[in-house]
Formats: sequence, C-alpha cells, structure tokens
Amino acid sequence: MSILLQFPLLSKSAFLARSIEKNSDQEECVIKLNDIPGGAKSFELVARFCYGVKIELSPANVVHLRCASEHLEMTEEVAEDNLIAQSEIFLNQVVLRNWKDSLIALETCDELLPRAEDLQIVKRCIESLASKATTDPNLFGVLWNGISTGARPRNFNADWWYDDASSLSFPMYKRLISTMESRGIRPEIIAGSLMYYAKKYLPGLNRRHSMGTVPLTATLSEVEQKNLLEEIDMLLPVHKGIAPTKVLLGLLRTAMILKASPACISNLEKRIGMQLDQATLEDLLLPNFSYTMETLYNVECVHRILDHFLAMDQANGSDSPCLDDVMASPSLTPVTSVAKLIDGYLAEIAPDINLKLPKFQALASAVPEYARPLDDGLYRAIDIYLKAHSWLSEAEREQLCRLLDCQKLSLEACTHAAQNERLPLRVVVQVLFFEQLQLRTSIAGCLLVSDNLEGSRPLRSGIATSGEAGGWSTAVRENQVLKVGMDNMRMRLAELEKECSNMRQEIEKLGGRSSKGGGGGWASRVVPRRLGLKVRSQMCSAQEGSVSEQQKSMSAKLEKLQAKVTKQKKQLAADA
Repeated sequence: MSILLQFPLLSKSAFLARSIEKNSDQEECVIKLNDIPGGAKSFELVARFCYGVKIELSPANVVHLRCASEHLEMTEEVAEDNLIAQSEIFLNQVVLRNWKDSLIALETCDELLPRAEDLQIVKRCIESLASKATTDPNLFGVLWNGISTGARPRNFNADWWYDDASSLSFPMYKRLISTMESRGIRPEIIAGSLMYYAKKYLPGLNRRHSMGTVPLTATLSEVEQKNLLEEIDMLLPVHKGIAPTKVLLGLLRTAMILKASPACISNLEKRIGMQLDQATLEDLLLPNFSYTMETLYNVECVHRILDHFLAMDQANGSDSPCLDDVMASPSLTPVTSVAKLIDGYLAEIAPDINLKLPKFQALASAVPEYARPLDDGLYRAIDIYLKAHSWLSEAEREQLCRLLDCQKLSLEACTHAAQNERLPLRVVVQVLFFEQLQLRTSIAGCLLVSDNLEGSRPLRSGIATSGEAGGWSTAVRENQVLKVGMDNMRMRLAELEKECSNMRQEIEKLGGRSSKGGGGGWASRVVPRRLGLKVRSQMCSAQEGSVSEQQKSMSAKLEKLQAKVTKQKKQLAADA
C-alpha cells in the first residue's frame, strides 16, 4: 500500500492507522481484515467513503456500514463528520421511523452478529417494529427515504404485519414476539402471528388443510421443523380460543409425524382439550403414526384430549346435572357438543377390527351420562362395533351394551334395536318395554296438548317483541289446526263406534225374534229401514232360514266396521 493510498484510510480510521504504524518497519505492509463485519462488501463501502466517493445510505446497507465503521474506529475524534456519526443519524432519523425500513435493517443483522447486538441495533429495530405493530397503522405516515409521501393509508386489520414479520429468521421473530407481549399486545394477535409463521414454514399444515393464502417458503429439514414447532408451542399463549382448533389439531398431527418431544405433544393436547367443543370429526381423526400400535387411529390421544376437556369442565364448577338441566341450560351446550362429537368418533373407529373392546368401551364410558340427552349416537356406534366384531361372546356383548340407557333411546332407535339380531336378548326386551312406554306417553301427551294449549296464553304479551308475538301467533294457529283435525277424527271415531254398537244390538234382537217364531213382521219392518237390507218382508216372516242369512251378512258388515274403527284409531295415534 503506497503512501498516497494509505492517507485517505488513515485519516478516517484509527484502527487502520494503528495497524499500519505497527507494521511500518516492514518492507511490505500487509493488513488482514478477516474479522471486519460484513466482509469485503462492507469494506468496499467504507473505502469509497474514505476516498470521498459519494455512497447512498439505505436500510439494506446502513447496518453494515455502522458495524464496519465501529470496527475500524471511524469516530469523530479521528475525523469530523465521520462514518459512525453519519450512519447513526441515518439509522435513528430515517430507518427506525419506518416499518419497512426497520424490518429490512433487522433482517441484515443476522449476518452481522454479534456486532449488531453489541451496538444495540437489533434491540432498537425490534423496539421500533413492536411499537408500530401495536399501533394503528393509520396513525403513522408512509415514509420514503425519511420524507412523508402524503399518501393516505389504507384500512388495515390487526394482522397487517403478519406476513412482514414472517420474513424474519426465527431467533429475530421470537424476540419480536416477546417484546410485543411485554408491551401488552392481545394474546389472540400474538397467536395469529405464530400460526401464520407455522403455516409458512411447516409444510405438513398446508398439505392437510386449506390454510388460506399463506405462501410456503423453502422446506426446512425435519429437525429444523421439529425445533420450530416446539418453539412455537412454547411461545403460544395459554388461553382458550386464541387459535382455531383446526390449526391446533394440525399442529398436533405434525408434531406426531416429526416425533416432537412428549412435552410439546402434551401441551398441544391440553390446548385442544380446552376447546374440544369447537373441533370437527374430520380433524379429530388423528392417524396412528406409531408402529407399536395396531389401530388405524390414535384413540389414546383422543381419550387424553377428552380427559383434559372434562377436567377443565369440572374445574369450572360444573357438577353432574340431570337430563332436564342439560336440555334447558345453554351453558351445558359445550358438554353435549363434545358428547355428540365423541359418539361420532366412536362410530368412525368402530369398523377397525384391531380396536379392542376395552379401549372402545373406555372411551365411550369416559363421556358423563348427563352429557348425552339421547343415546342414539352411542347406540349407532355400538351397533357398528358389534357388526365389525361378530366374534364377540355373549358376555362381551352384554358388557358393551351396559353402556346404553334404553330409556334415552328415541322411538326410531327403539324400533331399530327391537329388530337388531346383534343385540343380546336382555337388551332387546328392555328396548321393547321402553318402546311401548314411549308410544303410550306420546299418544297420551298429544291427546292432552290441545286442551292445555287452549287455556294457555302469553304471560307478558304486553311487552313481547314483534318477533316473539309473530312466533306465538304462528304456533297458536298451527295448534288450532291440529286441534280441529284431532277433534274431527275423534267425532268420526265416536260415530263409527256408535254405529258398530247399534249393529250389535240389531243382530241380537234379530236373533231373539227368530227363535220365538213370532217376530217376522217386526223384522220385515226394522231391517230394511235401519240396516238397508234388501230382503222381502214376507220372506223374513215366512222362513226362519232367511233370518240366519241376514245375521251372517250383518256380522260381516260388523267385522268390516270394526276394522275401520281400528284403522281410524291407528291414524289418530299416528297424527298424534
């Protein structure tokens, strides 16, 4: 390096001046700058600055220049308006005032560690981003090179920064999220950003579900994906409903594939258990990725999730209410939803011939009795299991069917069960008994409902809303139509029974007259008039055999009339 080339560098950098002075007695002065932050790219920009060549500071190079100038000791004591001062001014007054510039500067810090960390550049960029992410974007203007463009900001949602933040490396992103949490940003916003980041870097989530328009980046290795998933699980706030259950189940499935730590899998199971009532059957069908388990689906995992849900439900002060409370209380809706979900899950896994009876029975019995207003779903699952496992002994069938409460089966389920050859005889007898009981109760209740409705009126009709009044009027009209129809049916049935009774009396009288031999004249007058029998009166009085034929004809008509009465009764019961 000649004296002419040395002077611009020595005049700006105390480090270079000191290094050259140490090697001044050598014929050839060689200074190695292997540890300069940013390498050759940074030194080239520094050399341009030292030789007076104008360089344009930007968010992409300001961190390189700031770190390199610090390493080369380009302070104000060495030269006025030196590179350290210029890069600091640009960083503070331009870059950190703008979201995009702060993001770009933070991204460049990854290759400049630990120098960028020592100079507090990473911290300042993260603080700038955190403050802007927690502020309505409409409150800070859009800047271009530090100058306000006057552009009117668009309306942004709370997730406007998700995609930008996902471009950061995970260590930087993790620090950004931690800083946002310390600033009091809402947990659901933090969770939304974490889910966005996970969808972008974990391809298993996008393959299983349609996760929106999140672009998938270059695929990470399985080890990197596993570490990322475990880190996201630790960052995810522990609150119910902050992340969709569908996404949490997708994370759990991916964790099983990647063989994540037991602690990670357990945490995800607990998170899902907190909001199991929001899950769908499709997402709950977790495949079995273990070679040691023979079943198609991971039943043990679902059982643990259910246990977490029930434990949380009991911790919230829920006792064991009766059936009427379950039907009437909206607060019990999550419990009944989960019971319906588990019954559907049991029906899906029941055809698996490798599913052992104790495992199936344990999951079915884990649902509390009060959570099932009806046992139709459970009956369907048991029926499918019995059909797929036809080799079960009678004792095992009895044991499985003890899960059923025949009193909680609907009339349709009772009808099916009464003809089900796969059920034990004891169960069929119970079903038949309760089926008859339900049928009688239903008919009796329907026969009395019209009388009860006739005397009932809205208690607060004066303050009822228009929607309530309209719904009540519609219900009253429908009940009136039903009442009229049932009344007509009763009247017709009464007429038929009266006609049947009269016919019996006429037959008895006709038989008595013929036996005495003196009633022919009366029969010739009554029978044509009352019963419409086209028989000549003189034949009735002359021949006793003709009366016998009339009796037979009337008996046939009586049987037809009785059949008609029976049909009308059945129709009345069906309408009820």
